[in-house]
Amino acid sequence: MRERMPGWFIRILGALVLVFLVLPILIIFPLAASPSDYLSFPPTGVSWRWFHAVLSDPGWTASLRLSLGVALVSTLCAVLLALAVALALVRTDFRGKRLVYALVLLPMIVPHIITSIAVYFFFSSVGIPALAGMIIGHVALAIPVATIILSATLQAFDMRLEQAAQSLGASRLVALRRITLPLIAPGIAAAAIFAFLSSFDELLVALFLSSPEQQTLPVRIWNAVQFQLDPTIAAVSALLILFSAVALAAGNFLQRKEQA
Repeated sequence: MRERMPGWFIRILGALVLVFLVLPILIIFPLAASPSDYLSFPPTGVSWRWFHAVLSDPGWTASLRLSLGVALVSTLCAVLLALAVALALVRTDFRGKRLVYALVLLPMIVPHIITSIAVYFFFSSVGIPALAGMIIGHVALAIPVATIILSATLQAFDMRLEQAAQSLGASRLVALRRITLPLIAPGIAAAAIFAFLSSFDELLVALFLSSPEQQTLPVRIWNAVQFQLDPTIAAVSALLILFSAVALAAGNFLQRKEQA
């Protein structure tokens, strides 16, 4: 028989992996709070000047507003489409069901650089505005994760509740709207959060379709890194990390609430 690895060894190995993954991210925060005019670690003190510089700069705030607007529109479209796809996949049985599911997940599997190039050349050839193309590209990238979450949510839903409503005279649409959707609302909210993060943090599609006047926050960070490397970049990155961490925690909380 094989011998099991000692528990202490597994815990130490897990702790080392966690440190390896988290430590580079945590270093961003002292870099962002440095009073120096250049990136230095360890910092010589603590200052909020770079956070203030980011939030008072018109370029950074314009990119933030654009990223939020694109992410909100993309999230709304992605969740609506993913909900329709999840309902079809979970509640109906048809030939090619697995193929359809695989095709829905394809944007998650295909490297984003390939998706970005395809989106860029397609929308350029048909004359679709860059901003609309960016939103469509973000929707395509957000649909897979939203579909996975909503499919799992619908599979865990007790169909007898909807059937009971229909037996009392409610139509399928009314039962879906008044019974199913309110009960799976935490799952829908979790799907929306992860879809929002998928769009808000996306770089490659936005990089191909952005212009000097319209740059999302990840694109502006990328361009700033190319030409200047100062604590402003660390401050923006720290704000993004905090925002993403809060959103992920909220999404995980909603998923656990749905499963409870």
